[in-house]
Amino acid sequence: MLTRLPHISINTLTKNIHIGFRKMANVADHYNDPVSIAVIGGTGLQSLPHFTHVATLKPSTPWGTPSSPISILHHPSPSTGKPIPIAFISRHGLHHELAPHEVPARANIAALRHLGVRTIIAFSAVGSLQEEIKPRDFVVPDQIIDRTKGIRPFTFFEGGMVGHVGFADPFDNKVGKIVRQCGHSLEGEGVRLHDKGTIICMEGPQFSTRAESNMYRSWGGSVINMSALPEAKLAKEAEIAYQMICMSTDYDCWHDSGDVTVEMVMGNMKANAENARRFVGAVLDELSKEEHNEVVLAKHLEGEMKFAGGLTAAPGRSAEAKTKLGWLFPGYFD
Repeated sequence: MLTRLPHISINTLTKNIHIGFRKMANVADHYNDPVSIAVIGGTGLQSLPHFTHVATLKPSTPWGTPSSPISILHHPSPSTGKPIPIAFISRHGLHHELAPHEVPARANIAALRHLGVRTIIAFSAVGSLQEEIKPRDFVVPDQIIDRTKGIRPFTFFEGGMVGHVGFADPFDNKVGKIVRQCGHSLEGEGVRLHDKGTIICMEGPQFSTRAESNMYRSWGGSVINMSALPEAKLAKEAEIAYQMICMSTDYDCWHDSGDVTVEMVMGNMKANAENARRFVGAVLDELSKEEHNEVVLAKHLEGEMKFAGGLTAAPGRSAEAKTKLGWLFPGYFD
């Protein structure tokens, strides 16, 4: 599963983050227009066909630099033909040098929001905890159980400014509905979709013990990975509509089909790579339609943190916290 492995990322599989993108002769190092949609790539999403690479950005944030440069891709709107910009970032770095607990998730999410991103489609390979979720099946999860161990920075609100955000529904229902519709439209073409599921997000980088795997099954876990958190929490704080698409690559070690191996995971990912690309491509096609503008811009989340982050009275806010959060949310806490 994606971040259950010593993550073999997009780039390990392809040796080049831009394989599958049509490159312009002169790729820019800046991009001035807002970019509303982003893809966070993980193991198994090797390329995005029919996209034109127009810029490579290397931003910095108050929380450090993102895990990889951000590629800006142009995708034609299916309704108008107008180019729609998509941001693409590789979760584990250009050479898969970042372990799950080393991914600079705050920098990734902050950089995307600063670009204008308000919808994120995140891809993850996962292990299955249930018999009916077979290797190569897709899952659009609706819940998460956090089994990380507190060593990953997981909030923007600290160091002198407190903010609380609801996390009852860790994935965005409006974007999730669109993603599910796209997945079902591909069924019968090698895609088998499970409409919901609970991700167990473990710390890693080691795989589960058999006892842990059986415990997670007893809790109602559907799949297991190492990537969903803190990404989903930070996206929620950043008022970004976030939905993960999972691809099952193996049964976790609870199953009698044998222990999880890197070879097993990679084999299933490679065999199902085209379906993964088509699924993500179909989602981006649909999100590019003008009828989804309000959802893509996450208007239903806009302003949530202005109130939540105002919990700390102005005299109690540290200068550092005000500077950082002012960068993320211009004008919110003036």
